[in-house]
Amino acid sequence: MTNCPDIPNRPTGPIKLVTVAAVILVDVDGRILLAQRPEGKSMAGLWEFPGGKVEDGETPERALIRELREELNIDTTEACFAPFVFASHSYEDFHLLMPCFLCRRWDGIVQPREGQILKWVRIKELQNYPMPPADEPLIAMIRDFL
Repeated sequence: MTNCPDIPNRPTGPIKLVTVAAVILVDVDGRILLAQRPEGKSMAGLWEFPGGKVEDGETPERALIRELREELNIDTTEACFAPFVFASHSYEDFHLLMPCFLCRRWDGIVQPREGQILKWVRIKELQNYPMPPADEPLIAMIRDFL
């Protein structure tokens, strides 16, 4: 048996599971796109990787295609997504499971369509942007991989 400590604040009973797909968009200069959550949304002001909730009957890839079109006005295909990592994080009233993909190819010019602020950020600067708890561990993985 291993000596792994228990994770504090992890619920032990039934909990709502929410699946959200995220994408790390990497431009030709190696920068990563971050979006700032707008006022009125939970965790407003924090920076995150683009994506959104996976609806019933959707795959994470199809959800990202839809979300990128809706939120950023860009088009891509499932073939452009490389599975990268996933996050698993318990919030107060739900548990988030977030498959995260890398994408370097899309059609169109990235434009904010839902009131969010967008910023292309160099990998070494990612830690300077406050993120939701589920996103924070991804920074080291991105830095180490890219």
